[in-house]
Amino acid sequence: MHLEPVMRDHVVIAVATSDDGPIIRDAQSALDLLMAARYELDADRIAIPKELVADGFFVLSSGMAGDILQRFVNYQMKIAFYGDFSGYTSKPLHDFIYESNKGRDAFFVSDLDEALSKLAAAR
Repeated sequence: MHLEPVMRDHVVIAVATSDDGPIIRDAQSALDLLMAARYELDADRIAIPKELVADGFFVLSSGMAGDILQRFVNYQMKIAFYGDFSGYTSKPLHDFIYESNKGRDAFFVSDLDEALSKLAAAR
């Protein structure tokens, strides 16, 4: 896992990358990512490609998404997942993504530029 600091509108955003597959596999790995962004980069916002998130996250009945996003909210961190979400056919997941995008803490967007814009504007 690697976190790259990106400055957008005077806000530091950690952009996650990895060559080793998913870096968010469970709540603990999400917490590790969150803490790395906070303490290594002094960032309170993270952009992560959806490919670096375990598939279980996108199965709402697993509870993984709710558990992970609750940790981000508790630690006052904002997160944006970016990529193509059109392949998911679950209506509850689409509703979850829609509602998240109306909020201020978690976003599901199509590309990195949109993720950075959403995170920079989130207050």
